[in-house]
Amino acid sequence: MSRKPQLILSSLDVDRLEALLEAMPASAFPGKADLEAEIARADIVEPTDIPPDVVTMNSTVNFDIAESGKQFQLTLVYPKDLDDTSSKISVFAPVGSALLGLSIGNELAWPSVGGKTMTVRVTGISYQPERAGDLHR
Repeated sequence: MSRKPQLILSSLDVDRLEALLEAMPASAFPGKADLEAEIARADIVEPTDIPPDVVTMNSTVNFDIAESGKQFQLTLVYPKDLDDTSSKISVFAPVGSALLGLSIGNELAWPSVGGKTMTVRVTGISYQPERAGDLHR
């Protein structure tokens, strides 16, 4: 896939992510530069203006990885919100970074472990805070 899909991010998510990224050394998060580049190219809108089919922080997302064919349903969270369940993924994990801002039906090739690339495709969003009216989460 040569052309990257449009990304839409909420201003609230961007403010929080930029604060986290600024405080974090690149050595602690190998994907830092990639995530910063994606934030820089995204369309940033107010939380009330986020389309209902866009992955935002705390969204529960259905997606697949093209290379493995595996399907997942996970909630995209900030690192502090990870717990012992397997139902959440950090935005700082390679798949989490790839999901942020994508719309249903979009896919994005993203750097993975060992220099490989994975293609993440959003197939559905079962919960999005903005769609549910949870704008200040």
